[in-house]
Amino acid sequence: MADFEERVAEITADNPLEGWLKAALADPRRAGVFVDFDGTLSDIVATPDEATAAPGAAEALASLSERVGRVAVVSGRPVSYLVERLAGCGGAIELIGLYGMEAQSGTDPGRDEPGRYRSVSGPERERWLAAVEVAAGEAEDAGIASLSVERKSLSVALHYRSDPAAAPAVRDLAGILARRTGLSVHQGKMSVELAPALGIDKGTVVSERSAGLQAVMFAGDDVGDLPAFRAVDRLATQGIAALKVAVGGAEMPFEVMRAADVVLDGPAALVELLHAIAASAGATPSSEGSAPLGAPGSGPGSARGT
Repeated sequence: MADFEERVAEITADNPLEGWLKAALADPRRAGVFVDFDGTLSDIVATPDEATAAPGAAEALASLSERVGRVAVVSGRPVSYLVERLAGCGGAIELIGLYGMEAQSGTDPGRDEPGRYRSVSGPERERWLAAVEVAAGEAEDAGIASLSVERKSLSVALHYRSDPAAAPAVRDLAGILARRTGLSVHQGKMSVELAPALGIDKGTVVSERSAGLQAVMFAGDDVGDLPAFRAVDRLATQGIAALKVAVGGAEMPFEVMRAADVVLDGPAALVELLHAIAASAGATPSSEGSAPLGAPGSGPGSARGT
């Protein structure tokens, strides 16, 4: 907790959020906002089924999608999971699940149409589904009493939140299963995930979906979001206005806070920020005369620059 509070307290003379907003408002239709779900749009909970979007999240995304060029939720969850929890956020929102292996866009998220969002399909999909099932079954039979196995279609997550002391055993198990099945290992908050080794992650998603944009923001909270942060850094080297937002909490890995330009203190603060960006984009085509957003000591979650 001390690391989190110290990180949030780091302030420089420049406000990275203000600089990004100015660039985004210069041409809102060439601005893109990408956000994670767990821990970013929703609070971390004991089990995945308990997760719900923060109040106002769907409305904030819908409002933002009417004013900027691209809005996407990029998650390790299946698209069907996102559809259920973000129903009503509007058809302009892209829902990208399983780190880019599933995607839905241009349709109403309230309608579950699996055939329209599968991006890994056919024999390849069947092969990976079989590998994931083998890994899930062996994990369940591994004899780690506190281990919770979550099947996520094309991936499987091994959770040890109820017993953090089990972390070494779970990580060792994940390594063994990866070698047996050809799946790759991804670390998470109190979990380890096994997923197809396809070279797809949140970073590749952000890079691909940022084509044609002049301002890009990504918000996340966990090590699985670091590839997206790195993608945003690469975009910055190409002259694109880039902003990395860490959505905080006591469990946030320090490397995520260290990599971020701005740290917010939870999903509610992010929702407020999204509403504020949408309002600014809707009020004026440029940042001239706009009120400061996220200045030190004010704004959503008292946003702090690095």
